[in-house]
Amino acid sequence: TSSGSLESSPVLHRARTVCKGGVLPVLLSSSWCVSVGCACTMASLLRVLTTSCSAPVFSGVSSVKLQSGRTIKSSCLRFFRTHQVLGRCASPGIPYKQLTVGVPKEILQNERRVALSPAGVQALIKQGFNVVVESGAGEPSKFADEQYTQAGATIKDIKDVLASDVVVKVRAPTFNPASGVHEVEMMKEAATLISFIYPAQNPELMDMLSQKKATVLAMDQVPRVTIAQGYDALSSMANIAGYKAVVLAANSFGRFFTGQITAAGKVPPAKVLIIGGGVAGLAAAGTARAMGAIVRGFDTRAAALEQFKSLGAEPLEVDIKESGEGQGGYAKEMSKEFIEAEMKLFAKQCQEVDIVISTALIPGRRAPILITKPMVESMKDGSVVVDLAAEAGGNIETTVPGELSVHKGVTHIGYTDLPSRLPTQSSTLYSNNITKLMRAVSPDKDNFFLDVKDVFDYGTMDHVVRGSVVMQNGKNLFPAPQPNNVPVAAPPKPKSVQELEAEKAAQISPFRATLTTAGAYTGGVATLLGLGLSAPNAAFTQMVTTFGLAGIVGYHTVWGVTPALHSPLMSVTNAISGLTAVGGLSLMGGGYTPTTTAETLAVLAAFISSVNIAGGFLVTQKMLDMFKRPTDPPEHNYLYLLPGGVFVGGYAAALQSGYNIEQMMYLGSGMCCVGALAGLSNQTTARLGNALGMMGVAGGIAATLGALKPSPELLAQMSAAMAVGGTAGLAIAKRIQITDLPQLVAAFHSLVGLAAVLT
Repeated sequence: TSSGSLESSPVLHRARTVCKGGVLPVLLSSSWCVSVGCACTMASLLRVLTTSCSAPVFSGVSSVKLQSGRTIKSSCLRFFRTHQVLGRCASPGIPYKQLTVGVPKEILQNERRVALSPAGVQALIKQGFNVVVESGAGEPSKFADEQYTQAGATIKDIKDVLASDVVVKVRAPTFNPASGVHEVEMMKEAATLISFIYPAQNPELMDMLSQKKATVLAMDQVPRVTIAQGYDALSSMANIAGYKAVVLAANSFGRFFTGQITAAGKVPPAKVLIIGGGVAGLAAAGTARAMGAIVRGFDTRAAALEQFKSLGAEPLEVDIKESGEGQGGYAKEMSKEFIEAEMKLFAKQCQEVDIVISTALIPGRRAPILITKPMVESMKDGSVVVDLAAEAGGNIETTVPGELSVHKGVTHIGYTDLPSRLPTQSSTLYSNNITKLMRAVSPDKDNFFLDVKDVFDYGTMDHVVRGSVVMQNGKNLFPAPQPNNVPVAAPPKPKSVQELEAEKAAQISPFRATLTTAGAYTGGVATLLGLGLSAPNAAFTQMVTTFGLAGIVGYHTVWGVTPALHSPLMSVTNAISGLTAVGGLSLMGGGYTPTTTAETLAVLAAFISSVNIAGGFLVTQKMLDMFKRPTDPPEHNYLYLLPGGVFVGGYAAALQSGYNIEQMMYLGSGMCCVGALAGLSNQTTARLGNALGMMGVAGGIAATLGALKPSPELLAQMSAAMAVGGTAGLAIAKRIQITDLPQLVAAFHSLVGLAAVLT
């Protein structure tokens, strides 16, 4: 290769090197010449070029002897074949090893988070940064200074930390009362700040940072797009806030979240309404469902309602069809008609649910009022509301931001620092967000550099960088311009003529609804007529009549029972079912002992039924005693012996006088048994219900004995069977433990079935 051919090629550079000092003309093109003072400088330049470029720099090397009139001990002429990209391949920015990242201690009251965890420090040091941490910065988050030191950080005071090249914080810089200086004033010129900033709400802070020529990355402005999920600190903190909201609500709520059936009765599950299906709302829904509550979720976006449903919550909708899909992960503002419909929905739900958790926010604006004062006052005493939008004014009209308060018996949780109440978890996630963001916005392996563009596509890294950087070198860049190629939701597919006709046909008109009801009653009346016409005898119709009326009365009686009294109700029902003893008494015969197999089975039926009667009423009494408190007024239940004595004693007197009033006794017995079920529907009348049950059963058995008029020998057999059975039932009920009462009720219920089989 000759020097002439090399110089004539447009893609070649020529470098002349004189080993022991001299002039080094470097020709990068025919119009660009750089002079360097020594051969060592040229060698350094070539070394930087070869290591900084991703493409091969040199494709060929030739050496020829240098011809010169002067005598030089060692001289040579080297020619290098290079790519044209050589002049522009040096990376911009500052090497990581020349930058220091500072982690100050948060000074805002009750703020216990720290911007970087020891693991985050280790990640930045591995990338090349130097990290300094203020002494005690991580202690509220349970990160000791020793852990930061072991991770490679240096512990320094606040002045050295805030004088770092890159400052990472949780809360926006504020006035430091301890030093009497604003944190921004302690920062160095042209530093980089990474923190929650909220630039729209803090214009004065933005002005101070601008005077410092700062570059600011706002963690609250990270676009909520798929590519940025790893550094979306708002979502990380919202996730924790949603979880903590349910935990705080459970702590203030006076009952279990999950439903339970215990020996003391049935406990209904808590009902939770969650307004807003964002990250916080979904986290709250998942936590509440995991704790066993009945969860209802509302959101204006169809996708959020589907997510509620996937978590096991009941999605709530209004009748007005309007899409609430907005940009940036937030719902758009709805129409006036939609808002009126959702307010009616909230008003109805507040009367039903026990806990309301609200998460609705509008970026840069006050949070909308969704739960008004009258709605709160309509809630049950002991209810709880948690306002996750309290820091932005609150969604609940009666919320006191930052405080725990009570209004008309409803506990309000308006804390504005819920993520900080789980400081270790919050700091760990926030640290991960920051380290991932720093690596993403400056992907170069050696140098830290922000490439901020004003024209970018939606969902790209350029979108993330431009959205996050709200200030560069003191120039305010907030708000970011709209990205290109923003995805637009596909318009709803128009329904076909067949679908519209099918929907119209499926709609039930008032005429059709009334006709359906009238048809059902017509069918019921026709069925009764058919049973009457096909009845084999009069006794059949009488039994059907009794069965039908008993079913109707029983349904309406049991339907309104308090859940806590379900177990006592089951017990007294079993005791009343012991009236199967009437069948056994009717079939008994012989003298002092039965004489046939049928009579023996009848004795066993009467015995087993007596076990159930005596044991059942005593178990009911023991269950009701569990609800008794020391402060309750004294009870005088023995006075119920007066109506019982009149009922049974009066019948005995009438029988002796020759009157047959068994049918009236049966009527009175039935009414007492129905009254027993009704009495067990309420705590205040439960003991009366138990007494009425005893009266009903006693009256029924007395009327049966009066109608049978057994011989003295048979009466002795009947009395012995029932006395032994009753004594056994009382002994079993007295010895059983409280925790085993539900199992005993089930066992007594099986005895009723056995007695029915024997008769």
